[in-house]
Amino acid sequence: MGPIELNKRQEEILEIVKGNGPITGEHIAERLNLTRATLRPDLAILTMAGFLDARPRVGYFYSGKKAGQDLSESVMNMKVKDFQSIPVVVSEKVSVYDAIAQMFLEDVGTLFVVNEQSLLTGVLSRKDLLRSSIGNKEISKIPVHIIMTRMPNITYCFKHDPLLHVAKKLIEKQIDALPVVAEHENGLEVIGRITKTNITAAFLSLAENHDL
Repeated sequence: MGPIELNKRQEEILEIVKGNGPITGEHIAERLNLTRATLRPDLAILTMAGFLDARPRVGYFYSGKKAGQDLSESVMNMKVKDFQSIPVVVSEKVSVYDAIAQMFLEDVGTLFVVNEQSLLTGVLSRKDLLRSSIGNKEISKIPVHIIMTRMPNITYCFKHDPLLHVAKKLIEKQIDALPVVAEHENGLEVIGRITKTNITAAFLSLAENHDL
């Protein structure tokens, strides 16, 4: 493993934090005219690699490079919250036809189904929707709760879970996406999604930084 090479944006982030730290991710994003979500993977990489430290409600500050942190340690430090994307949810009352339209409109492979309290009740994959629509002319009348995968058969994760564990779940279950959830008294709120694409992007960014 060679020395870590930073990309141009990561170098810019380091310079901002060196001169202005502690500084929040939001303020770093403002200075670069980017969104916080766009910067999240770069900030995660810089923190994992030891260039930055982060403290809740304080922000990021420059710590200098920590010696000896290897790739395996960096991989284990990757968390869901740093790489998750916005979930696409539908009501359990919508029709199969509308769900198919939503899936194509949002260009996703998985929809998360919620009840009137916005809590997770089901998951819809492309296969679920395809299976229910083949040879069926009534898909505008069939609600998705008839065909969706329900609890307790839904695999999900939390924002502080290691990304590596989520990758293993996706492979073991042979699914394309997991809902990221937060626990509530009456159930689970969907706050994000992790897909194979998210994980691929995360590991690619890590590989680039470790000069692989």
